[in-house]
Amino acid sequence: MEYKDYYQTLGVPRNASPDDIKSAYRRLARRYHPDVNPDDPAAEARFKEINEAHEVLSDPKKRQQYDRFGSNWRRTGSFDEAFRQSGVRMDGFGDFFGGGASGFSDFFEALFGGRARPQRPQQANVEETLQVSLPEVLNGGRRTLTMRVPSPDGRVRQRRIDVTIPRGVRDGQRLRVAGEGAVRADGSRGDLFLRIRVESESAFARNGDDLTTDVSIGLTEAVLGTQVDVPTPSGSSLTVRVPAETQHGARLRLRGQGLPRAGGDGHGDMLVRILVRLPRNLSSRERDLFQELARIRGEVPTPTAVN
Repeated sequence: MEYKDYYQTLGVPRNASPDDIKSAYRRLARRYHPDVNPDDPAAEARFKEINEAHEVLSDPKKRQQYDRFGSNWRRTGSFDEAFRQSGVRMDGFGDFFGGGASGFSDFFEALFGGRARPQRPQQANVEETLQVSLPEVLNGGRRTLTMRVPSPDGRVRQRRIDVTIPRGVRDGQRLRVAGEGAVRADGSRGDLFLRIRVESESAFARNGDDLTTDVSIGLTEAVLGTQVDVPTPSGSSLTVRVPAETQHGARLRLRGQGLPRAGGDGHGDMLVRILVRLPRNLSSRERDLFQELARIRGEVPTPTAVN
């Protein structure tokens, strides 16, 4: 049997700690995952090698057998397991002849498949990342996903899955889709877990169920008051009144105009941050008016050259 150096596969020393092994596995699995390297047989083969190495080195008993016997560790493990299950003792030859013969037969049945031995269940749960938009967070929705799901024979097959996106879903939330994971050896399916990533929107900043957006107004509008149109995640707009003498950076709260709260209990708020634009390229008349305003207010500006 060809010797496989699982430590070399994961790029860790033979005295690596369990945390070192886990960290190396995660780094390599992300790099060679079939979803990251579609239609790349070499990457898929490398991914299988990484999984095989991790399966052995992350299990203390398997790792101990591998360190002792190398590539023969599986065969040695089966030999030891067969003796344990058959009840054959090694402390006397009498067990192999006469009354012990049946136990010896059981040993070979266990070793070569005549009797089923307990198998550790195949890990069949699958976790993927799903990016959703703010309108989907606001309204919910349905998606048809094309997933690459491993089969018991080691092959990766494509599968179309319908997924419901609940209203108010949060970034980092984990959604469970029952029965849509990988197929186990017994034909049953594991579950699919979707890690939600909410796409960033340049117009909005999210804080829980609340949204913040910026609106720019002119100096005279800030002083005298005005009305502005504020965009919403749904694509529509709201007309909002800006009070007179609103300061730069002030926030106006629009209650109930944010994202749906978890559990369907109302909505968060939208905060409109006011950004005041100072006028540029003043005419002589405008400059005179500002100087007059400064005199009225008792302010003493120091004129400088315009950049």
